[in-house]
Amino acid sequence: MMLAELLPEHHVFAALRAADKPRLLAELARRAGAALGLPHGEIAAALAAREALGSTGVGAGIAVPHAQLAHLPATQAFLARLDRPVEFASVDGRPVDLVFVLLGPPAARAEHLAALAAATRRLRDPAVAAALRRSDDPATLRERFLGPD
Repeated sequence: MMLAELLPEHHVFAALRAADKPRLLAELARRAGAALGLPHGEIAAALAAREALGSTGVGAGIAVPHAQLAHLPATQAFLARLDRPVEFASVDGRPVDLVFVLLGPPAARAEHLAALAAATRRLRDPAVAAALRRSDDPATLRERFLGPD
């Protein structure tokens, strides 16, 4: 499955505000829950449990929080550009301002890992990251993240 299929425009947030990592994850869980019709508490707990294993802050201002949810029928993605970077315990110590969230059912583990790798490669491309940081609306953010077909 391609990233474009996992990331509809209504799953993209420009200038998201959060004071810190816990509030950021809670806000992303709230928005994901609303979009997917799932309890946001379940999503927040799954993301927090994954973060407890080690930060998903991959460096260069990028985080890729992800989790598996038993009640999710298919893999779903969310992308956010923050209005201000937040401390995320990233591998390089830099605060995060670009966040890609991936949620998937346990049965789709291979798809989940492939999507996570593809998204991380895109975000870690300096030209893509710079373009995302200049994006002011969800449509442009999504378009620049996905790149040319």
